[in-house]
Amino acid sequence: MTNTPGVVTVRYGINSKLSRFTVQAFAGGLLSAFGHNPVIAIPEFWGEVQLAEDITQSSLLMTARADSLTVASDISSKDRAELECVMREKVLQTEQYPEIAYRCSTVSASSTGERQYWASLNGELTLHGVTRSLIVPARISLSGETLRASGNFSILQRDYEIELVTVGGGALKVKDEVKFTFEIVANRQV
Repeated sequence: MTNTPGVVTVRYGINSKLSRFTVQAFAGGLLSAFGHNPVIAIPEFWGEVQLAEDITQSSLLMTARADSLTVASDISSKDRAELECVMREKVLQTEQYPEIAYRCSTVSASSTGERQYWASLNGELTLHGVTRSLIVPARISLSGETLRASGNFSILQRDYEIELVTVGGGALKVKDEVKFTFEIVANRQV
């Protein structure tokens, strides 16, 4: 990413080892009481924040490796392996769509204290080969050389042309809406 002429920015690199990013799917259908509402960890992601003195001039680019998603819920090894296989092959089709990316170049923010903000990141999410506008609300704080952002947002899988998974003739199926939760830590780059 490049600086806008006349706008001074500080670069922050996302530290995925200190960050946490998850997605939760929800079971529906007649047998949903017996289904899982799995939490999926997104362990392999990277990116950069270009933080401007005027936070509304800031930008973000974040990318995740789609085949790195793993089940974080406490379920049997057999169920975990089966769920991860279905997620990679049928849901995300990771061989065809290996990356998930979010690009934000418009930020609305209000200060909630010294170097703390409520922000609305207005960007585009590319998932499963489909790009859609997505607003992500976040709480942002700056401390020393560290930027932290946290929040959650939801998407509908069908908006990204993802087929909803069903089992038992539809008696157990995954609901369309999935919820993402994030706690991102980024370190200032020299």
